[in-house]
Amino acid sequence: MPTLSVNGTTITYQVRGEGRPLLLVCPAATRSSVWDLRQVRPFTAAGYQVITFDNRGMTNLVEPGKPDAYRIEEFVTDTAELIRHLDVGPVHVAGASLGAVIAQELTLAHPGLVRSAVLACTRARVDFFREQIVRASSERVRRSGLLSPEESATTLMFQLFSPDTLADEHTAADWFDVFCAFPVSGEGAALEYEATLTGDRRGALRGVTRPVLVIGFSDDLLMPPSLCREVADAIPDAKYVEISGCGHFGFLEHPDLFNRHILDFLATT
Repeated sequence: MPTLSVNGTTITYQVRGEGRPLLLVCPAATRSSVWDLRQVRPFTAAGYQVITFDNRGMTNLVEPGKPDAYRIEEFVTDTAELIRHLDVGPVHVAGASLGAVIAQELTLAHPGLVRSAVLACTRARVDFFREQIVRASSERVRRSGLLSPEESATTLMFQLFSPDTLADEHTAADWFDVFCAFPVSGEGAALEYEATLTGDRRGALRGVTRPVLVIGFSDDLLMPPSLCREVADAIPDAKYVEISGCGHFGFLEHPDLFNRHILDFLATT
């Protein structure tokens, strides 16, 4: 895959399809291939040029002497420079979790690069319990070598999926095998988690001037609908939809409905 050196890191990216550009931004501790599972093919088939990339922390080892934290501004700069490098702006941008936080800050800081934004499982502030989850998750991936793959997989699945998915014998077993085979670990993943611990951005988000769709997932433990609605309420004229029976990775649990909401929104912008 092609790469781009920017802002002290290397970005690995892919461009597929033809048409209006749609940039997909990953959740924390997740490679861009997550979009290949349920999103890339439907979006290219719908006539979009789909751009995916790995956020910093996924493609670079964090070495001694490197900064001990990633800031959202760094992810935003990375994303903006990729758009400029590809000369595709303004783009539609869609992100989930950390990717949604990046997308909303990109839309605020670089409106000329953004045509519209879809923010799935997002938030504008961090409450007490969500902060404790993030800090515990960061420590878990830092000491992943001390945990069995089964312990790591079980903990992560509780955070990412809805009760309905976890109750499905075959689906739960398949995801358990995936997370055991490819455990989330390392300093880069921990720093990505911690980058979501931003201050209260509700006031700043009132300055967003691009069309925005916020998507909440009913059973999301990490970024619950109440926090998603705060983002939609803060951004002028933002639309909000909620998908039932989904956890934090609702874009994989109910992809057809998730993708349809996005395509319907993009058709109007």
